[in-house]
Amino acid sequence: MNPPAAPHADAPMPPVAEPLLHIDGLHLWMRSFEGEAHVLAGVDLRVQRGEVWGLVGETGCGKSLTGLSVSRLVATPPGRYGQGRIVFDGQDLLRLDEAQVRPLRGRRIGMIFQDPTTNLNPLFRIGEQLVDVALAAGAHSPEILGLAPGASRGERRAAARELAARMLERVRIPDARARLDDHPHQFSGGMRQRVLIAMALIGRPDLLIADEPTTALDVSVQAQILALLKDMVAEYRMAVLLITHNLGVVAQTCSHVAVMYAGTIVERGPVRAVLSAPRHPYTRALLKALPTRATARGTLEGIPGVVPDLVRPPAGCRYAPRCARASEGCLRTAPELASAAGAHEVACYHPHSLASA
Repeated sequence: MNPPAAPHADAPMPPVAEPLLHIDGLHLWMRSFEGEAHVLAGVDLRVQRGEVWGLVGETGCGKSLTGLSVSRLVATPPGRYGQGRIVFDGQDLLRLDEAQVRPLRGRRIGMIFQDPTTNLNPLFRIGEQLVDVALAAGAHSPEILGLAPGASRGERRAAARELAARMLERVRIPDARARLDDHPHQFSGGMRQRVLIAMALIGRPDLLIADEPTTALDVSVQAQILALLKDMVAEYRMAVLLITHNLGVVAQTCSHVAVMYAGTIVERGPVRAVLSAPRHPYTRALLKALPTRATARGTLEGIPGVVPDLVRPPAGCRYAPRCARASEGCLRTAPELASAAGAHEVACYHPHSLASA
């Protein structure tokens, strides 16, 4: 059998698939006592199905606000979206009203919040909380409960409880069916985090936003939670936006990474390319601040200077006041993301070369 003919040089390239999530030039201001803070300044991110994006940066850089914006959980006021779009599966979420967004939450967009202690109601049993989420998801998508649209209330509740039990088993909680009747305080921190993951996945979301899902967990439990997330991505082929401070977690779990500084994305791309050959001075500084076995006591490198005041942010690059490579142009005009090598992009007028990375 002859091999297929090679495509002609002038043949049109196949169309690039539209991303499941496209955050396009997003600007967010937050009202404060000092004035309006420009907390997100042109955030741009494209996430395809099956990709796990890590969103990293210092505390206060806008990671969590980006995730909350996708779920439309930022109150307006005090928040104000001035420019940009959040396009999810072809819909601009910022143009939808609350009634239109509500069915997407928990069904197509799942979210794991940072602290399971404050995000599980201590007064209600775990099963009740999971059943409520399952019923809400099933109201918009009856197939989730495996019932016909005309099922009775009792049938829906029984199916929701069965689904809750299966999800607890799926996140590897021992004796899951019996534990549906336990309260949150009867679970360890790691088990409560697993319950939150089950709650976020019960509606089979297309996009999962995980905000520091391994905070305050010991190393062994952290590894189990990350392995569970990877398994879920493979099984459901969903997209994940993982918000974290931990570059080790990003290296272990993510396919792509975006580095945020003061409300802007300064570098993004495949995780191996960005972490092995960082081009932006801020990304390099973050990596140099990580301790290694060879780091002597007292020699750990920090980043000089302080994060800018976002009520009165710098006119140009927001990292310029702390950057040893900054020039006059950096202080006047903010650089845009541009390709450094293929899908690896950096927003810098003076990026480090691959040879020096």
